[in-house]
Amino acid sequence: MLKKEFKRKDVQRARNLITGKTGASTGTQIGYSTKQKDYKEGDVWTEGRKTWTIKNGIKQTISKLDKVKKEVFMPLCCPECGNVMKKRLDKPNYNIHKKCHDCVVEFEHKLKIRGEYNDYIKNLKNKNSLNIVNEMESYLLDAINTTNSGFVSEDGVIEKWKGGINKVEFTKQVKEATKIRREHIEKELND
Repeated sequence: MLKKEFKRKDVQRARNLITGKTGASTGTQIGYSTKQKDYKEGDVWTEGRKTWTIKNGIKQTISKLDKVKKEVFMPLCCPECGNVMKKRLDKPNYNIHKKCHDCVVEFEHKLKIRGEYNDYIKNLKNKNSLNIVNEMESYLLDAINTTNSGFVSEDGVIEKWKGGINKVEFTKQVKEATKIRREHIEKELND
């Protein structure tokens, strides 16, 4: 004879185990349940303040800096040929062309055979010049807009200087000069 009598939920649990319903409930539960939404590979959604996605079957957060990381960090293997990028010239070539040094050499060799190499080099130089103009404009506009109301001398005394430059006029001159240089470079690109 049994010392303890089985309760209804114990019997239900045994039935569930025998029938193969191991996750089934044995009683009534009180409370609430959240809606479960199934996501597939590549879906992007927001929960709370985070953005999520599924890559290779793994749930991952999407950071604001993911695009920057993708541009800055060099992958282990070349995206074009699949070889490991471990040579000294692979990193600088990847930063410019997004492929390993061997792929760049092969690409430029094909351009030389077709007679398009000189135009290719000219376009690379012009794009580099455009980047330099953009960086210079940004630097000069930033320098114009910084305050120069006070400086600290060698003695540690804060000196207030009067005068300075006409910020509006100088900004106008910088923008005009960079616009002329950009037009000149773009004209060379189109010729």
